[in-house]
Amino acid sequence: MSSDGASTSGHTLAVVCLGESMAVLLPDPPGPFEAVDTFRVAFGGAESNVACGLAALGVTSAWISRVGDDGLGRRLTAEIAARGVDVSAVTTDPLRRTGLYLKETGTSSSRLHYYRAGSAASALGRELLDDPAVLQLLDGARVLHLSGITPALSDSCLDLVRALLARRRPGLLISFDLNWRPALWLDRDPAVLPALLDAADLLFLGADEAETAFGTGDPAALRRMFPSPATIVVKDSGHRVTALDEDGTAVTEPALTVEVVEPTGAGDAFAAGYLAGTVRGLDQRSRLRLGHLSAAAALTTHGDHATPAPDPVINALLAASAADWAATRVTALGIDSPALPAVAAR
Repeated sequence: MSSDGASTSGHTLAVVCLGESMAVLLPDPPGPFEAVDTFRVAFGGAESNVACGLAALGVTSAWISRVGDDGLGRRLTAEIAARGVDVSAVTTDPLRRTGLYLKETGTSSSRLHYYRAGSAASALGRELLDDPAVLQLLDGARVLHLSGITPALSDSCLDLVRALLARRRPGLLISFDLNWRPALWLDRDPAVLPALLDAADLLFLGADEAETAFGTGDPAALRRMFPSPATIVVKDSGHRVTALDEDGTAVTEPALTVEVVEPTGAGDAFAAGYLAGTVRGLDQRSRLRLGHLSAAAALTTHGDHATPAPDPVINALLAASAADWAATRVTALGIDSPALPAVAAR
């Protein structure tokens, strides 16, 4: 797929993502910590994951954040930039460290151990909007992507998110992913979340996390709970995703059959795929399918980032019949689908 948005040198981008990214230590080879002797350094964070996923799909993106004046901060910023993401508005905090988490991996699930309290990104605040580099990106963006993680980090981060939502301008679509993290809200008040979510134009909700946070994962009930966004997208993990527009239109697309290698990062990949479809002006079903395809790629690899299928494969599956879509199977070796010619899908 061709690149969408202007050159990053002009600071006009399709999507700007704002939030914390952390260094990640991954067991190498994967396994429980008690059986692991070595770790591999990577990076991860909901918003930077989305930015990287967009760049992999050919959509220009930027990531705005703050890192510590340390090797991990310099490394993760360089690696995100190497994936094609504009990092010109990432700043360095001379006093606070870069956040860190360890991922304990198993055959069907992962356990994440976070060390992010007092991190550089947790000190982000409203004053960020005085930074010319930040303003240049925000003023040129078509989409601003946020998540519920950022307001959970600190009072100043909550204030920043409120300021960003209040600073909306014509032509800017604000995307917000709930990304419910119970541990982050233990000493904070999650009652601030509904107003933030309802202020978005496009809202992503996992059915399971919405059930925990708001008492329901039902798409229709969530649409009533959040009436203001033009679209809410409710993800029923591994089953289906439903997009509900404000006019009452609902489109549901079943998830692909995937042989899961490791589940972390699939939600961010879905958001990247859906946003890529939005930027390209695809219809609702195609946006959902591109989200599913991006999530499937993430599910079949270790780590938070994956290489998407080639453009001809994606285009064929976006146009596939409902029967061919349902018969499609994704594994680490590739994609098998009656919608594809008898050639390797990856």
